[in-house]
Amino acid sequence: MRIPLTVATAAAVFLIVLVADVEGFGSAATMAVVDSSGTVCGILASARPQSILCARAGQQAFSVLPSFSFESVSGGRDFFCGLRSGGLSFFCWSATDSSSIFLPAKRVYKGSVALTDLSVGEDQICAFDKNTTEIRWWRGDGTFPLTIPGEYQSLTSGRGFSCGIGNNTIVQCWGGRGSDIQSAFANVSMASIVAGDSHVCGITISGFLICKGSNSSGQLNAPSGGAFEFSGIALGLNHSCAIKQPNGTVLCWGGFAGGRPYSPVVGTMFESIVAGGDLTCGLITENFTVMCWKTDRFNISVIVLSLPKILPGICVPEQSTCKCGIFPDSESLCSGSGIICRPCGAPTNNLAPPPPPSAAEPPNSTLPPPSPSSKTSKWWLAFAIIGSVGTLAGLCAVLYCIWTCFFRRKKVHNSVQPTISRNENAAAANPVDPSSITIPSPFTSPSGSKSRIFRRHGSRIMRRQRSGPSSFKDRAEVFSFADLASATKNFSLEFKLGAGSFGTVYKGKLADGREVAIKRSESSLKAKKIEEKESAFQSELAFLSRLHHKHLVGFVGYCDEKEERLLVYEYMKNGALYDHLHSRAAELGKLNSWGIRIKVLLDASRGIEYLHSYAVPPIIHRDIKSSNILLDGEWVARVSDFGLSLMGPEVEGDYLSMRAAGTMGYMDPEYYGLHHLTTKSDVYGFGVVMLEVLTGRRAIFREGEGGEPLSVVDFAAPSIAAGELGRVLDPRVAPPGPREAEAVELVAYTAVHCVNLEGKDRPAMSDVVMNLESALAICDASNGSGSSNSISLVSLD
Repeated sequence: MRIPLTVATAAAVFLIVLVADVEGFGSAATMAVVDSSGTVCGILASARPQSILCARAGQQAFSVLPSFSFESVSGGRDFFCGLRSGGLSFFCWSATDSSSIFLPAKRVYKGSVALTDLSVGEDQICAFDKNTTEIRWWRGDGTFPLTIPGEYQSLTSGRGFSCGIGNNTIVQCWGGRGSDIQSAFANVSMASIVAGDSHVCGITISGFLICKGSNSSGQLNAPSGGAFEFSGIALGLNHSCAIKQPNGTVLCWGGFAGGRPYSPVVGTMFESIVAGGDLTCGLITENFTVMCWKTDRFNISVIVLSLPKILPGICVPEQSTCKCGIFPDSESLCSGSGIICRPCGAPTNNLAPPPPPSAAEPPNSTLPPPSPSSKTSKWWLAFAIIGSVGTLAGLCAVLYCIWTCFFRRKKVHNSVQPTISRNENAAAANPVDPSSITIPSPFTSPSGSKSRIFRRHGSRIMRRQRSGPSSFKDRAEVFSFADLASATKNFSLEFKLGAGSFGTVYKGKLADGREVAIKRSESSLKAKKIEEKESAFQSELAFLSRLHHKHLVGFVGYCDEKEERLLVYEYMKNGALYDHLHSRAAELGKLNSWGIRIKVLLDASRGIEYLHSYAVPPIIHRDIKSSNILLDGEWVARVSDFGLSLMGPEVEGDYLSMRAAGTMGYMDPEYYGLHHLTTKSDVYGFGVVMLEVLTGRRAIFREGEGGEPLSVVDFAAPSIAAGELGRVLDPRVAPPGPREAEAVELVAYTAVHCVNLEGKDRPAMSDVVMNLESALAICDASNGSGSSNSISLVSLD
């Protein structure tokens, strides 16, 4: 504890350690609530790094960058902050709307002094110096001092004020509204305090619960109870809650039921609770998952969040002294990086708590026990249902066998959806999107990912799988050669768009008016090339038939007639990214701004991420380049040309290929040199594309007439690494403004990481996507879409 062990305070210390940890609107914890957007964030348990995951009602959980290990978080009105493990830096994120994309992390503090008890208010941030326990402030409205020397404990923040308990156990407050709160607690010896929007509750040295401040909705009407009966306090805008001991259930007051105390969730034990606005969330003792509830004057509604297991307490170094013992299994929960001290006063019985209810039960509600006859009826009903299901399953099996025997010879390429392959640890924790849970740091190379060995699938019919985030198409259309010849005026040169991995691409117009792109295999092939082109056709047909995503080229159908092999796609009105960047006759058009260029890169990265992370088996494109990134009529980018793509089952080891394939300038050096193919090979190619977009240079170009060929990697990467990005930016685009420059730098540094010589040093595509999302958010904020209420934060290095 932070109170010195003098004679005057020794007895007080003994009572203080009996109080459980408390969390609230602006106090350090492992969970935090952002008032304005209803965002709930927590630190992952049993994970390394112990990164932060956030969720909102009705949305999948999502990670925030950087994915470092954090020891605590604290939430305010429009943003929240996380203190990095060790306390030598902390980051903050704006969360002012309901989208799942936060503005990028801003490092507010990095220094040699370790911090603890990070506390966030409306627009102020404060923390203790871990060594001296003096208070330090950042931001605020000018009414907060920079530092307050002395020794304090239980730091907390509300709207326009922050409070702490001095070494005399008396509450001291700062900020424009702090004097009123301090006066209300005058001469009351406190062991701990927690702030809400405009009121403060705490436990006295004697162990009794009291509240002071605004009482507009009865939030000060704390229930009476014995000494140390309440702990785990959480305060919102108009309500207050506390965990009742020894059963660990929650009791709330204010803002509902006329201000009288009420139980928002009956029969559930909680380890800790936090609040913000009208939202309160608790960490369930049984499984460390999060349950939230929202109250207004008349109703209580339970909110389901997709957060996995969250740390039940702050991890501290193993050599720390835990006054009331160590939390069970805390070393595993902290992933071997520390322990969790057991809150003093928490129940210690080993009885299994009842399962959490599916919805909030009204106070004092009871249900009559079922009668024996009703139990018998339920058994007969269950038997009837099971029998019916079994009969239906058997009938379906018979019909499937009939279909397989008599109709499988028909040549049909079914559309196939990928099944999401979930990380084992994530699956054990909660059904959350794996990309939202296990994401390597964007600033270091991920390791330990499983690899696969490839086998070609050809044109065989694939199993139909209907899971994944993309749309579903019933089946590919089969066209006659005459139909496609008519659509292109017999493949006239005036309809020619370009060439792909196995043929020429033409623009066509079908009989029903649809505009399409038609890829036709070359007819004058040498004998030794025929097999290779057939393989490319079958490969692309197999992939396009089973993959559907808004950032992959739309597949319409195919023609396999005699010697003709044709594929039909949706027509991409704005052509290839390559042409907009490098064609002498082309004008930049919409690509004349950094914002739209970053948006195009983000679109394409999402398509590649889908191939790597959601396709089953995973897919490596092998030919990522700017000419294979097409733009539709709305300037949405889509990845195209799957003639060289490979897929295979998941095994330990690398993806291996007998022969390197791709386009020079974009090919992974590790792949064409060592024939080791992994998803990081696509990452390298996309890194080259990112450098193309930034510089306006081709993948391989000549500097001036007669110059030696130079790769865009060798041209741009050294200048970017040296901090001289301006020297290599495309001069056809106006120099970026201050906020745009931050976004462009993030893209540039990400690109440099992508083109590392060794695949192990490159980020995963999921990391690239998140960095580009962050960069685009910065651009949007620079154009005036950021919240005026969000705090001004220094840039992340």
